[in-house]
Amino acid sequence: QGKVHLELRLSEVITDTGVVCHKLATRVLECQGLPIVNGQCDPYATVTLAGPSRQSEAKKTKVKKKTNNPHFDEVFYFEVTRPSSYNKKSHFDIEDVDEVDKMEIRVDLWNASNLKFGDEFLGELRLPLKFLRQSSSYEAWYFLQPRDNGNKSLKPDDLGSLRLNVVYTEDHVFSSDYYSPLRDVLLKSADVEPVSASAAHILGEVCREKQEAAIPLVRLFLHYGRIVPFISAIANAEVKRTQDPNTIFRGNSLTSKCIDETMKLAGMHYLQVTLKPIIDEICQVHKPCEIDPVKLKDGENLENNRENLRQYVDRIFTVITKSGVSCPTVMCDIFFSLRESAAKRFQGDLDVRYTAVSSFIFLRFFAPAILSPNLFQLTPHHPDPQTSRTLTLISKTIQTLGSLSKSKSANFKESYMATFYDYFNEQKYADAVKNFLDLISSSGRRDHKSIEQPILLKEGFMIKRAQGRKRFGMKNFKKRWFRLTNHEFTYQKSKGDHPLCSIPIENILAVERLEEESFKMKNMFQVIQPERRVLYIQANNCVEAKDWIDILTKVSQCNKKRLTVYHPSAYLNGHWLCCKATADNTPGCTPCTGGLPANIQLDIDGDRETERIYSLFNLYMPKLEKMQEACGSKSVYDGPEEEEYSTFIIDDPKETYKTLKLIIEGVGTLEQEHAQYKRDKFKKTKYGSQEHPIGDKSFQTYIRQQSEISAHSI
Repeated sequence: QGKVHLELRLSEVITDTGVVCHKLATRVLECQGLPIVNGQCDPYATVTLAGPSRQSEAKKTKVKKKTNNPHFDEVFYFEVTRPSSYNKKSHFDIEDVDEVDKMEIRVDLWNASNLKFGDEFLGELRLPLKFLRQSSSYEAWYFLQPRDNGNKSLKPDDLGSLRLNVVYTEDHVFSSDYYSPLRDVLLKSADVEPVSASAAHILGEVCREKQEAAIPLVRLFLHYGRIVPFISAIANAEVKRTQDPNTIFRGNSLTSKCIDETMKLAGMHYLQVTLKPIIDEICQVHKPCEIDPVKLKDGENLENNRENLRQYVDRIFTVITKSGVSCPTVMCDIFFSLRESAAKRFQGDLDVRYTAVSSFIFLRFFAPAILSPNLFQLTPHHPDPQTSRTLTLISKTIQTLGSLSKSKSANFKESYMATFYDYFNEQKYADAVKNFLDLISSSGRRDHKSIEQPILLKEGFMIKRAQGRKRFGMKNFKKRWFRLTNHEFTYQKSKGDHPLCSIPIENILAVERLEEESFKMKNMFQVIQPERRVLYIQANNCVEAKDWIDILTKVSQCNKKRLTVYHPSAYLNGHWLCCKATADNTPGCTPCTGGLPANIQLDIDGDRETERIYSLFNLYMPKLEKMQEACGSKSVYDGPEEEEYSTFIIDDPKETYKTLKLIIEGVGTLEQEHAQYKRDKFKKTKYGSQEHPIGDKSFQTYIRQQSEISAHSI
């Protein structure tokens, strides 16, 4: 609700009849951080003196326009005590002390609204007058509170009940050097052998919920560029423990939670560009798509509804499977490591390399985003019931299409869904899914020891210009069969022939369009290689040209030597047509296009995340100590595990114990720093200052602090 700065002064005033009267002066100085209502804040304050038997008329400040940090500096006077009879007594009869103690000053903040519903309430403050007994004047900042509904005559049962689970976390973050020991241990997790002995894996073991550990770990590793090796390490360890390829990555493990969190952070923009346009259309048009005969409304036709739903599923399936070039690089690199681990572990199962990836990108990313678009920032609010039902049916179908399971009809409990799925029981859908999964799990493939054959990403006939470096003579245009894999870009005379030229992916420095004036030919683009060697290519049409440029850019966007500038025209007759430079090795004259979003920049505070991880380790310290006992126990080394230790994964007791010792030492050091900080803060804290406004819980502390100051002064 914000905070308010008040000054209260209780003064003695002598009336015309010589009677001493006590009046309260309330000075409203300023407010900070008031809520903004419907994009505006035109605040004003009302001040009221209230008691059990009386309430003064509310006094109002001027309205301050277009600010949520208003400066009022207005004073209001209230009569606190009065004579019992002004006619019969010449002296002032003070009201009963108990009555005065029950009085309070109330300050309400409002937003002046032009709406017919009246002004909007922003926050209130209630101060009992009894604290003015200690001193006749107080000036302090106070937190504004929500409206007090205690005086309303509503019974608790009138509006029903709502059960909430609210978790409030407050962390004090030190400067970066305080966290170095703990942070270093965490960031080395990907390099620890086995990974189960690493600090990050241990955090996942001791936390009650894996999600608790995954959120700060992912943010920390993303911030320091270590997320891919870390997830690759824990995923590989999990795959080794998996016995059945059909259950790969199906549990709520640390691996799955970390990948989920990474996709939410890095893939939010990807979802926006891929799904938002069609999700908006579904929410606005409200086409009937109910295919359950039992739930059909009057006047609806089952076949029409099926056709509406089929069109929606087809469109969403197409935009997903065509979106591979937009998939963030960090996600592609993670999917590559999943694919490699799964293929190596289950070499006899050719589908596992696909299902390992689809279980995340379809099951945990696209399907949930379609089902609940508001949770993925695709819509501002939860959809209405009809739209929600449509999205549920689409999500179920997309999830099944992406799963590549052999018996898809059996995946549906409802017969109407199995009937509807017959529309999609064609090989072209499975092929589209596999091509999409091939693309998003091939980016960043730099491991020459890969057990898999190169993945074919695209092929087809195009026309290329000879790459000769001769300054004189004709350079012919010839039709060639081009082939792109995740390893190389080649061309040959015909499909299946031996390659005439092979360009390794790491040698592609840029892929850009070529201006038509260069060769008086449309739909041309250039593949730039080291030493300014350029391959000029003409595609069959503009759509094909864009597809080739996108996919070549996608597979080469992480190359370390990618260019930042290029020549948009060719080098002909001794000069570049674009900038007229005569040297063929002249640096480019035009910035390279942004191409595809390679990595999404995230605003992450590494120290904040390390502090959160420290808090979790500190919270679960008993489990860390229990894990130490498990490492030191003979039962872990030699015999069967005791039941109390069976929940921990300990592959190497000595390495795990070593890491646990470093964690406990780091946590202990930080705990001492926090304790010292709290002691220093308590000594320096002045309740009622702008930095420490008075709230409900600190009000009694404030009165006690002021009493101690007054007593010390006396």
